[in-house]
Amino acid sequence: MRIAIIDDSTARASIIEEGLAPFEDCEISVISGRQGLLARIAEIGPDIVLMNLGNPSRDELEEYFAVSRALARPIAMFVDESDDESIGASIDAGVSAYVVDGLAANRIRPLLDLTVRRFNAFARLQSDLAEAKGKLAERETIDRAKRILMDSKGVSEPEAYGELRRKAMSSSKRIVDIAEAVVTAHELMGQ
Repeated sequence: MRIAIIDDSTARASIIEEGLAPFEDCEISVISGRQGLLARIAEIGPDIVLMNLGNPSRDELEEYFAVSRALARPIAMFVDESDDESIGASIDAGVSAYVVDGLAANRIRPLLDLTVRRFNAFARLQSDLAEAKGKLAERETIDRAKRILMDSKGVSEPEAYGELRRKAMSSSKRIVDIAEAVVTAHELMGQ
């Protein structure tokens, strides 16, 4: 497992490294300084990112949130102090764990586990949502094609669906592909 630690303070970074010591198959990279941060993270290709920010300014936090949004990785962010706005912004930026005043070596492993689990749970939710949206869009296309067939051929809804289904089966295509063709043809005919 590759872990990137982002911290301007080597003393604070060493606390995280100490907490990661029990992980035997761990490749740890410490990044200090914000310049070219995203490129340096991309070079490392970490599985997990741990950001220890201490007491960042609003501008610094926003920079790190921009990095969080760009990464599709579990991210834990450690800060000394926080407020509701920063917590909300971290969640919106995709930070899996936002830890306030909780940097201690013995807490790193459970926080790492939490970070990975929350990231995976959120990724599953996003995948499920994308799948549901895709199915809904397909259903809407099929419904539109059925309406076109019903209006143009004067058939019932079950008959229109039957026609779409028969054509899909005879051409070894999905019903939604046939429905898209019907809708496109209808649009080309200017109706």
